[in-house]
Amino acid sequence: MKWCRAELALYLIITILGIGSMITACGQKGPLYLPSEKNSLEQTNY
Repeated sequence: MKWCRAELALYLIITILGIGSMITACGQKGPLYLPSEKNSLEQTNY
């Protein structure tokens, strides 16, 4: 199967963006949690 340049470029861009998103996610720190409903309501009411 012969690929045209546009198809190859599409696959290359998708691969680069996917790897880039995985690499940038490595630097996230801190616990993952859902904020309590009480705290979220207090923050949204001004």
